[in-house]
Amino acid sequence: MRQHTALVIGGGIGGLTAALALDRRGWSVTVLERAAALEAVGAGIGLAPNAQRALDTLGAGDGIRALAPAQTAAELRLPGGRRLARMDQAAAVRRYGGPVVVAHRAEVVALLVGRLPEGAVRTAAAATLADPGDGRPDGRPARVRIHGAAGAEELTADLVVAADGIHSAVRRALFPAHPEPRYAGFTAWRLIAPAPDRPFAAHETWGPGGVWGTQPLHDGRVYAYATAAVPPGGRAPDGERAELLRRFGSWHHPIPDLLAAVDPAAVLRNDVYTAAAAPPAFHRGRVALLGDAVHPMTPNLGQGGCQAIEDAVVLAHLAAPDAGLAAALTAYTRQRLPRTMDVVRRAERIGRLTTWRSRPACALRAALMAVPARLAPDLALRTMDGIADWRPPADTYASGTQGTPNAAQPKEHE
Repeated sequence: MRQHTALVIGGGIGGLTAALALDRRGWSVTVLERAAALEAVGAGIGLAPNAQRALDTLGAGDGIRALAPAQTAAELRLPGGRRLARMDQAAAVRRYGGPVVVAHRAEVVALLVGRLPEGAVRTAAAATLADPGDGRPDGRPARVRIHGAAGAEELTADLVVAADGIHSAVRRALFPAHPEPRYAGFTAWRLIAPAPDRPFAAHETWGPGGVWGTQPLHDGRVYAYATAAVPPGGRAPDGERAELLRRFGSWHHPIPDLLAAVDPAAVLRNDVYTAAAAPPAFHRGRVALLGDAVHPMTPNLGQGGCQAIEDAVVLAHLAAPDAGLAAALTAYTRQRLPRTMDVVRRAERIGRLTTWRSRPACALRAALMAVPARLAPDLALRTMDGIADWRPPADTYASGTQGTPNAAQPKEHE
């Protein structure tokens, strides 16, 4: 029997997870990455219990949990240092089966690549979709053109997975009339810095029109992120660290120390985009869209990468090599579109709160955060209900979920 072939366009976390999941299902998979190498670029990523359980089905969940730093709680603060709420990891374990693991993106990429067959990832391979193909059993295959150092070539495949990011060229080719992602109203900075000399608690701090977050990593370094409500397309003439110092340099410890220690060249800045509307489908022909390519979202729930990982595991579960591809991709759209667009909308609502600037609005926001935390310490976690408690459609060995299907799934996807 001929082995079915899949091409994955994009070597980020979503694309690599899809490649690994399809490989485990018996597909012959090639990842096409336009960059010259899968280098140690990027900053941190938070992987919530839903993503960890999805990775459990691929044997990678424990590898992710091994990257968790030794911490017990995170705090929500104001710029002067006042604590509004404290979220204990034990509460997350009780409610969702585990805490969020914050890790360096490069370590997650390395973990996934290390589980793929040798040669499965082709770098310096800029891919464009030439023909989405026809998903019927006797239909034509999909065609992908590759432009690399050796020139142009064309490949055919039974399945193409488009994980080519927010400004996905594949999405535009499949649905040219669909609106492009829109600017969410704020930009984001990310950095990795040495740990400061004085101890600190993991925290997210909300101020007028901006947010700063500090998360320790397992190797002693610190991942920090910030957002600010500014026009899109901006760049600081004197560098992004200088911009962060102007905006956040007077905020509480350890923020000034981190900014003093970070290499200015290591500060990343990216405008934040969100889906302008739900797409017509997550597939067409023999092509499946995945992650930011189909449901870009603001980072306010930490679910961008997590939802891409869910996409990948669900797609591979449905697309068994001996299953009908057209039916599998239709089921993929039916299952993933409503869930991910709900997460998009929920993240966007929180993102709008971070842009509040006026003193009365910020005071109201602080009260809305602090009062529930005092009355019911676990209440702040409820923003993740229906998200972090998701379970994949296959056995998983994550805490409290052995062999348990996602009980909410039939209702969500009927």
